[in-house]
Amino acid sequence: MADQLAPEWFQHALAQAPASRWVSVLDCDIHYLRWGPAASDRPGLLFLHAGGAHAQWWSFIAPFLAEDRAVSAIDFSGMGDSGRREHYGSACHVPEIAAVLADADLGERPIIVGHSFGGFMALCYGDQHGADLSGMVFIDTPLRPEVEAKANPTKAYTRPKPVHPDLDTILKRFRLGPTQPCENDYILDFIAQHSVVKCEGGWTWKFDVAARGADHHDEPLVDYLSNMTCRKALIYGADSSMVSSDIAEYMRGLFAPGEPIICMPEAHHHLFLDQPLAFVAALRAILSGWNA
Repeated sequence: MADQLAPEWFQHALAQAPASRWVSVLDCDIHYLRWGPAASDRPGLLFLHAGGAHAQWWSFIAPFLAEDRAVSAIDFSGMGDSGRREHYGSACHVPEIAAVLADADLGERPIIVGHSFGGFMALCYGDQHGADLSGMVFIDTPLRPEVEAKANPTKAYTRPKPVHPDLDTILKRFRLGPTQPCENDYILDFIAQHSVVKCEGGWTWKFDVAARGADHHDEPLVDYLSNMTCRKALIYGADSSMVSSDIAEYMRGLFAPGEPIICMPEAHHHLFLDQPLAFVAALRAILSGWNA
């Protein structure tokens, strides 16, 4: 990645260092980050990352929402700094979400913001606990008709993780998945730094390969969304390879009338990396519309 001076807003956000916390869930240590006041009368926010990502992806976003509310970001098991399991899926990730919501003191009816895979896990949580939420925001989470989803199943990530000889080498190998351009090298550099771990023989990526299996998505997610009782919103990238305008319109049909669907210009699947300040503005607008 080319050297690129981080702008003042980015440096200011990272200066608002979060508390790093842990909670045990089903015999696995789950790590999460927390920003904001100890208590607030506003509903707290919980950010859920995409597959293979981690809580630090939100470190330059969360501080802008944490001025008057509690904000947290989870590392799902098998990703980030959380522990590993033999098997992964909503059976463990839903309890992880519940445990962090409780441990982080996010209030009685918090709001969940899920990116991609994080949106799928938000749906699984909402199917069981939607009445306990003030709202749910999906970030470029592609929800397709059941027939189309079965015709295009998600492929399991089965390749072994490579081991690179030194830190500089592995950082240069960092790529977004799905592949997309991103002009904000300073963001990619930051995320890459938090995506690696030292191992025998050198350096490798933090995520557990088994945590990226296709069995995460073998659930009736469309039914979960259709039956969701809390408020919902979608933000997707105009240039996303995952959420097309057709998919966005299909999801609109599963939303209640008037629930926000925002298409972000000049943004791809990882839209808050492409347009971070526009993303913050869009999320603030949704929260304001909900009086949350």
